[in-house]
Amino acid sequence: MATLIESVMDNLITAVVVLDENLVVTYANPAAEQLFCLSARRLKEQPLSDIIQHCSINLEHVQETLASGQGLTDSDVTLVIDGNQRKVELSASPLQWARSTSMLVELKAIGHQQQISKELQQQAQQQAAKELVRGLAHEIKNPLGGLRGAAQLLEKMLPDPSLSEYTRIIIEQADRLRNLVDRLLGPQRPGTTQQENIHVVLEKVRQLVELSADDTRITRDYDPSLPDLEMDPDQLEQALLNVVSNAAEILQGTPDSEITLRTRTEHQVVINGKRHRLAARIDITDNGPGISPELQDTLFYPMVSGRPGGTGLGLSITRNLIDQHKGKIYVNSWPGHTTFTILLPIKR
Repeated sequence: MATLIESVMDNLITAVVVLDENLVVTYANPAAEQLFCLSARRLKEQPLSDIIQHCSINLEHVQETLASGQGLTDSDVTLVIDGNQRKVELSASPLQWARSTSMLVELKAIGHQQQISKELQQQAQQQAAKELVRGLAHEIKNPLGGLRGAAQLLEKMLPDPSLSEYTRIIIEQADRLRNLVDRLLGPQRPGTTQQENIHVVLEKVRQLVELSADDTRITRDYDPSLPDLEMDPDQLEQALLNVVSNAAEILQGTPDSEITLRTRTEHQVVINGKRHRLAARIDITDNGPGISPELQDTLFYPMVSGRPGGTGLGLSITRNLIDQHKGKIYVNSWPGHTTFTILLPIKR
């Protein structure tokens, strides 16, 4: 019977590990070896916290299943293993055997098709949020013009010139709101496109950020074989600048702060549900505090910001500009590591 159980466990495609009350691995099947990139011999006697660099759910909640006697299931868990982020479905169940208390943990990798479906759903939600904000912005902009015009007429009719100070305040605040609305609306289509090297754009962004971020090191890791892209250089520069300058602001005052700009060529990439034979991948990585998990799914929504005092418009505008270039942007983040990845199709 024991041989049959071992044979079944060895042939499962789901990673299975058994943990003791201290979350130390006592058993791992071959699928777990593949997931954790370690042999069963090396996994045994290791605490789970030493194997996983980051887990989106608190491991203490997993440990609590032993005390409560009730299982735990989470269909969307992010793990960082050996510097790589993986999405899994996690189930933990307490075991009672051989006078000891253990826990059976199953980790099933989320399929590629399921991940694509989730991305498309998020894209639809973001598009709906963007359309809502755009509609509100138009409704705000129309009365603002009338408000500003009325203040200008009133200023000309005031008997006492000293009272014009109040009309100037009205005009200034109306202009400020109009500028905010213009940023909310943003550009709707690419301008003049041309064949350009993405590294030229990245170098402009690097130079601009370095002028205001003296205490942050910016490292370059470029792929010189990356072909030119069809782009609007000014709009793409603005999109990249929003991301890099955000990272620089978050890193202010952080010792040994570093931003890495990395480019690579990707083959057979799915972007917004469409497969492309060739794409440019741009990774913007920083070693800051990371983005909280509850913010990551809505980070590119208008008016959503992870920075104190942030307007929440920079990343929304970046997403809009990347969409106009038929690309996509997404983020992977955990404490001490944040990477914004931009994929842009390359047309031969």
